[in-house]
Amino acid sequence: MKIFTAAQIREADAFTIAHEPISSPSLMERAAGKCAAWLEDHYSPRHPIYIFCGKGNNGGDGLVIAHLLLDHGYTVSAGILQHSSKASADQQLKLQALQEHYPSVTYEIGDVSDFPVLPANAVIIDAIFGTGMSRPIEGWVAGVVHHLNDQRQKHTIISIDMPSGLIADDSNRHAAVVRAHYTLSFEFYKLAFLLPENAPYAGEVHILPIGLHPDYITQTPARYHLSDKEIMRTIYRPRDPFAHKGTYGHALLIAGSYGKMGAAVLSAKACLRAGVGLLSCHIPQCGYDIMQISEPCAMCITDEDAHYNTNFHPDINTASYKTIGIGPGLDTQPGTAKSLELLLDSWQRPMVIDADALNLLSVYPYLLYKVPAGSILTPHPKEFERLFGTCENDTVRLELLSKQAVSLQIYIILKGRYTAIACPDGAVYFNNTGNPGMATGGSGDVLTGILTGLLAQDYSPKAAALLGVWLHGYAGDLAAAHLSQEAMTAADIISWLGKAFQEGI
Repeated sequence: MKIFTAAQIREADAFTIAHEPISSPSLMERAAGKCAAWLEDHYSPRHPIYIFCGKGNNGGDGLVIAHLLLDHGYTVSAGILQHSSKASADQQLKLQALQEHYPSVTYEIGDVSDFPVLPANAVIIDAIFGTGMSRPIEGWVAGVVHHLNDQRQKHTIISIDMPSGLIADDSNRHAAVVRAHYTLSFEFYKLAFLLPENAPYAGEVHILPIGLHPDYITQTPARYHLSDKEIMRTIYRPRDPFAHKGTYGHALLIAGSYGKMGAAVLSAKACLRAGVGLLSCHIPQCGYDIMQISEPCAMCITDEDAHYNTNFHPDINTASYKTIGIGPGLDTQPGTAKSLELLLDSWQRPMVIDADALNLLSVYPYLLYKVPAGSILTPHPKEFERLFGTCENDTVRLELLSKQAVSLQIYIILKGRYTAIACPDGAVYFNNTGNPGMATGGSGDVLTGILTGLLAQDYSPKAAALLGVWLHGYAGDLAAAHLSQEAMTAADIISWLGKAFQEGI
């Protein structure tokens, strides 16, 4: 799914109006009708509805919602914020229609003191400002937003299209923004919904299709995308019935150290579950028995060092590896750093770099420029910060993420709630599978194994990154559904990976 900017969304509306064709008020009615239907599915007429409307088209949406719910027997009041002397033509039209049929349901709000006292079972609808917001809310309207947020513990708040005050294309740190329980947005995710700093605002987002013209959607390029099943189905390649183990590649996993062999085992198991044909693991001597017993499907190569991997460079000359995954449980010994440099000097194919291998790149930043083009780096936010520096907000960090992927010609997977995958061509994909239960030790090691396994099977780096992150999150969702988010471990993600292949694609 493409993620369009606020300007592009306005263009999509205009294109639809011109080419469907449909009038602007009718398109507003279509969007509001979807919201009213959602509200009727979730709340009965015993819940009085309090709608707070602005003077723009978002307020017009709220007025149409009020009209539709009143027609269906709901008790509704609509407060019109007098934040401007002018109103949009569509808002005026819908206000007039509502007042003609239900003259007593609207009232003006010119200050926080005009805010009504709400009964216990009331539902609040925020239709003050939509995607047109370009600057923070100020003055008495900000006071209204804060007052709405004060009601959050007692009443459900539902925002229409955007929580009022949330700027669609930016981080909104320290701004006056409605903190909704639910956001009913139209047609597309907005970038703001996917940025961690905006997490308190949108709540549970529901995207409602309103029939924007498909020609605009397909013909208009977008920098940002949301990964979905449709994309995954174009990437996934079913197995060849005449294949053999050599068909699906031989991967080398360089991982583990004394006390951290669990990371290597998790990564190896995930790599095998992702479908690699053959897997060799370069591990320190202390991990030999652990790996052979824990994962007999993996072959083992032991380092000269008993406790650490410090001499893995020669391995790349002993077998025809398709790719290398390096980092889980690796540690950051000086000998490990030297061997990593020798590896990067010799290896020319895309590889997966995670965990302590990333930490070594941050300690020796010149090594970043030796990373082969097309490689996949998988930092969490702190690792990203150590690699590329701190940022003042999420928008700046997203720009830096994309800039570094383009500059280094690599794929950078910035892990988080909506993991961002930055590509060398400047595109960024957000992943929407996964859940907080995956915030547990070893989850990243599992992802490294999955990515390594897919790369070894000749998936392109982009395909491996998108599909690997999607499957990792989907397997985590399946595990959480059966075990709870609290009880699941990283090993459970591996256990559900097969089901993720079956159901997620």
